[in-house]
Amino acid sequence: MPRFFRSLRCLAVAPLLLLAACATGPRVRTDMDPEADFSRYRSWAFYQPLAMEESGYTSYLTERIRAAVRREMTARGYVHDERSPDLRINFQGVVREKTDVYTVPRTDIQYFYSYRARTYVGVPVWYDEAQVSHYREGTLTLDVVDAARNRLVWTGDAIGRVVQRTPQERAEAADQAVAAIFARYPFRAGGAAPAAPVR
Repeated sequence: MPRFFRSLRCLAVAPLLLLAACATGPRVRTDMDPEADFSRYRSWAFYQPLAMEESGYTSYLTERIRAAVRREMTARGYVHDERSPDLRINFQGVVREKTDVYTVPRTDIQYFYSYRARTYVGVPVWYDEAQVSHYREGTLTLDVVDAARNRLVWTGDAIGRVVQRTPQERAEAADQAVAAIFARYPFRAGGAAPAAPVR
């Protein structure tokens, strides 16, 4: 293949590699109750029963998420109080099969016979090739509930491709998802309104 066309192919692939390099963590979405007064909340506990334990038993993954949530809440000054908490935290994980259809730019050379030159002439051709990708997408949802009113006051979703194969990799991905969600939680124990808009 001529050097010119090899260069064109490299230029076409470069943006795809750049996008892949940027996808290092889950996408996070959050929402909150605009009427909630977060300055009143100083203690917390887990919701009972947890949505992820509706089957009646725990797993290593739910225990890992519990530990990560406990770590994040403690770091924000909240006190764990099982008897009369201000907040209760619930979480749920869901995995779905997904399909992506996208196009990849391609280049090729087509040869035509030139009667004037009495030879075959190569002409570059650019086109898009359709690609189909099947993958699994996981969503971890974390809900913060006003315990006294049993009302949702803040929620966050971490969404990403499920590519982890070993239990240790899945546990580490759960830690990353919890940390990514709490990175968008703008409150501390007894704190007032968020300093930045919740996205």
